[in-house]
Amino acid sequence: MRVIKSDNLIQFMSFNREGKLVTPLKVFLPDDKTIIGVYQGSFSKFDILIKYRQVKKDGKWSNIRTPKHIHWAVDLLIKMHSNKKKIRQFLDFLLDIWNKTLPIKSEGKRNKILNIKNLLEEHKDKIKEYQSISQFGEYRIEFLILLAKLLMIQEKTNMPGAYMFKKLLEALKKGDDIFSIVSIATHRGK
Repeated sequence: MRVIKSDNLIQFMSFNREGKLVTPLKVFLPDDKTIIGVYQGSFSKFDILIKYRQVKKDGKWSNIRTPKHIHWAVDLLIKMHSNKKKIRQFLDFLLDIWNKTLPIKSEGKRNKILNIKNLLEEHKDKIKEYQSISQFGEYRIEFLILLAKLLMIQEKTNMPGAYMFKKLLEALKKGDDIFSIVSIATHRGK
């Protein structure tokens, strides 16, 4: 695995879009196998765009990717086969985070969110509680929590009445059929 020095993280997570260099506002290292970059989004002044890289099986870093709801939903379905009760408790925890998450409405609010030393610090007890499920599926629990929190902020900032993320969490918890879960996770707004 290539080790990335912290001063190179901004560069490592930068990319070109339409001939312009896009650099992250903030970079998070939830674990030793993933890097999350948060960028200025294009939907509104306070919109955030989330991208990540992860270490592949060959030890090299992936290209910069945009997380999709379907990715982490499939991961949770895989994890659910190892311990359904624990995953349902984890989904309750994520629903609680959803209910407490507010949209970004000011530069100060965005700076506060992005300047917290580690968004995971506030959930360190839950990380410990759910750490055992990291061994199943693709993603570690730290990555899932941080990604979920950032996606919730993004969704609520872009559309204050948004509910898709919550609906997906509820469908996973309820054990809806795979077609319903995939439909919710891949839904694109009008």
